[in-house]
Amino acid sequence: MRSLLRVSAWLWWPALLCAQAPGPQAAGLQPDWDISAILQEISAHATRLLPALDQVNVKNWVEKGASETYLEQLQSSQEQARSLADGAKALARNPEKLSVGLELYFRIQALDQMIGSLLEGIRRYQDAATADRLASLSAENGANRNRLQVYIVNLAAEREQECAVMDREAQRCRGVLATQPPRAKAAAGRKK
Repeated sequence: MRSLLRVSAWLWWPALLCAQAPGPQAAGLQPDWDISAILQEISAHATRLLPALDQVNVKNWVEKGASETYLEQLQSSQEQARSLADGAKALARNPEKLSVGLELYFRIQALDQMIGSLLEGIRRYQDAATADRLASLSAENGANRNRLQVYIVNLAAEREQECAVMDREAQRCRGVLATQPPRAKAAAGRKK
């Protein structure tokens, strides 16, 4: 039994080390410091969006006949921008959290869509200059959004590869253990 445990531990040890220790970066995966800088820029961008969103006066639009949906979109955009700023800072401290990265990316997408809708209202009910400033500011994040997307895809691919390696090692270990003959009990061979 002890030899079986030793063989099992010896076979699993490389897989456990690979899963726990941060090794060299996989090809295509940006180093933590690089993606952290991008995430800090995304956070700063979201913070810069807030004053621009504060200049949008949806209450006057409603008086001019606009839908109250614009008010909900503005409030949601402000909440998304605040959450994006905080979430990007948090992810910058631990950028290998895939689920948090995906959530952040989806938040960026949602904010971009809401701002796009607000821009139509700003042009129609407020003024084109305010719409142009907000559109320009919103567009500044495009390159960082794209870099985050590439990072998330590469991180997911790396995690899939790690899981595949661990699965192959587990299957190999099971095969080795299954081919070993059962050990006879030592007590059964002894006579009183």
